[in-house]
Amino acid sequence: MTMNTESKGMSRRNFLRLSALGLSSLTIMPSWAQNGVKIAPSDRVVLGFIGLGQQALNDFGGFAGCAGVQVAACCDVDTNKTERFMRRVHAWQKSKGMNERCDKYEQYEELLNRKDIDAVEVASPDHWHTLHAIHACQAGKDVYCQKPLTYTITEAYAMQDAVRHNGRVFQTGSQQRSSGEFQKAIELIQAGAIGHVEKIYSKVGDPPRPIEKMYEEFGGVQPIPANLNFNLWLGPLSDPKIEYNDQLCPPITLEQTVTKNGKTTVVVAEKREAFWGAWRWYRETGNGYTADWGAHMHDIANCAMGFDGLQPVEYYPRGYQKEGEAYSARYPNGTILMEHPYLTKDIDGEDNPNAQGLKFIGTKGWINVARGYLECSDNSLIPENLRGNKPRMMTPEERQRLFEEYSRRAAQAERGGQQQRAQNFETSSPHMQNFIDCVRSRQQTIAPIEAGVSSAVFCCLCNIAYELGRPVKWNPATRTFVGNDKEAAAHRLYYYEYRKPYVLPYLDKRC
Repeated sequence: MTMNTESKGMSRRNFLRLSALGLSSLTIMPSWAQNGVKIAPSDRVVLGFIGLGQQALNDFGGFAGCAGVQVAACCDVDTNKTERFMRRVHAWQKSKGMNERCDKYEQYEELLNRKDIDAVEVASPDHWHTLHAIHACQAGKDVYCQKPLTYTITEAYAMQDAVRHNGRVFQTGSQQRSSGEFQKAIELIQAGAIGHVEKIYSKVGDPPRPIEKMYEEFGGVQPIPANLNFNLWLGPLSDPKIEYNDQLCPPITLEQTVTKNGKTTVVVAEKREAFWGAWRWYRETGNGYTADWGAHMHDIANCAMGFDGLQPVEYYPRGYQKEGEAYSARYPNGTILMEHPYLTKDIDGEDNPNAQGLKFIGTKGWINVARGYLECSDNSLIPENLRGNKPRMMTPEERQRLFEEYSRRAAQAERGGQQQRAQNFETSSPHMQNFIDCVRSRQQTIAPIEAGVSSAVFCCLCNIAYELGRPVKWNPATRTFVGNDKEAAAHRLYYYEYRKPYVLPYLDKRC
């Protein structure tokens, strides 16, 4: 696969080599009514999906709730997941009276070469986000990209430059920005309701571990299954320690049916992923909970403090200032963010140190906010519809039961020609609707590229300080480490050389 690019766009030879698709791939559609809303052909938004694991399925559930959306193509390196996703789309679009066709690809350039696709969702592993998103921008597509946006700092700024250079609409998949409790918390903080914010507790979880731990705990290196192009899954990753284990690419089983005398019988039941892709938990392939949840919670902190496009300037690793103390970061205005439990008791009064959420502590009061929960030192400031809810951290057993129940309903919905709405597992139709609206209006989204870059860089800097075992100082304005810190600049989370033949467009390596 040829991946060389030019800074102002992919070369014609490399990117348009698949021009045989041409106009034959266009889908001409009449107007139709969806969710009671009549959509003109000129207002339809045609999507392609890149990366088809369980996050993509959940996001598809959100996009399915947006009027005027059609899914024309999907792409993954695992043929089982591509087939599963295509079946979901077929069933949903058929149930809505739309053209049910959804083409499937292994090479994402083929999808991006489609002239009928307006926008793409990128839900691939983090190390692929940058190339998928940048090449989509160069192909003239708008982009909805899952968080954290990138694996490294240089990738984040390259993606930002690509979005702005090509004039694309971009939505970061930080759906908490579209949730009422977080929006109200941000509004109150920015209005000065709790005075100057002196400290923020942001509970997200542990940093990544060395990938050797995965092989020790989950059976070592395993044979690569026939349905998976693992070399393509690796993409630009260049660390030779990364070899196949199904923790990186959770397997699935496709449903198989037999039809006899007009009656269809399921002979093999669909089995979804038993766990989330573990690439996110290891240093060589991801940024741990620091980014997986930090891209949510630190993002809200950035927004509330008015630092979208920027981030804190000093980073202290866990235990550096005080034994046992979590990592911390200092904003330019002196506010300190700590990776620290925001809440000590859950709804049942139990100790709950691992619940993800935020506590803003100001000179005039405090605000706690998490998914489905908002509380303030002065609760009269909180609207009635947001009062009274208490957070509750599910146990691993409860999460597994919820996952199994969702999987069962999803399979039933597919057989019945309906789309299961995945309200669990991070689906947010309002967030997707905001993106679709902005694709039509060409306005900025609620979580634009600068917001995603801010939180991605924030999380990378936290992990750099942790792995170096000392403080790191950062200048967001110049995108450089303070004091000519060559050790930090040499860290893989600032920049790493892509595996050949992959090339990072818009590379602006300032350190």
